[in-house]
Amino acid sequence: MRVAFGLKARTGRAELVVVGGEVRDPQMIERSRIALLPDGAWAPYHAAEGLDPNDARESVKRSNAVAHELAASALRDAGRRCAESGHEVCGCAVLVGTGMPSWSTEEILAVHVRMHKAEGELFRDVLVAGARACGLELTTLPDKSALDAAARMLGVTRARLIARLVVLGKAAGPPWAKDQKEAAAAGLVALERRACVSA
Repeated sequence: MRVAFGLKARTGRAELVVVGGEVRDPQMIERSRIALLPDGAWAPYHAAEGLDPNDARESVKRSNAVAHELAASALRDAGRRCAESGHEVCGCAVLVGTGMPSWSTEEILAVHVRMHKAEGELFRDVLVAGARACGLELTTLPDKSALDAAARMLGVTRARLIARLVVLGKAAGPPWAKDQKEAAAAGLVALERRACVSA
């Protein structure tokens, strides 16, 4: 069966939902959480707060590199699990932010709200990079309007999309909260895009 990944980042982690089959009657294949920081690690900019500028830059750089490795490794593992179950991964959709101004690490650390923004963008960016590193066909959707964007891209009403997500949630079992629903909606978009390309 053709399947697609949907990903939503949070601080230090991401929700992965794998959907397959037909977009009009999708099947839940997998739901899991991806760690984007090692156990016990703090959010990168918060961990660097209070360090001298050189140490702060190095700390953020190390955290960023680890997050990239963890994202790519987790997506490779998910792809392997799908292949072992007889599925073909045809695409991946990531919910992304609005991007970052070209602030230096020092400028980010100087304003607390910038730290949160930078961490949000960092974790979304590592998912995008991880999908590319794994050779996955990538689609992006705006995180702030995930369900509306997914409904528009799928050519369905928001109500119809939500009805599909309810069915997937029953198959997945708890937890099935906002993050999982939005990741699933992204996965449906990736599945539909691949179906259109193949048609």
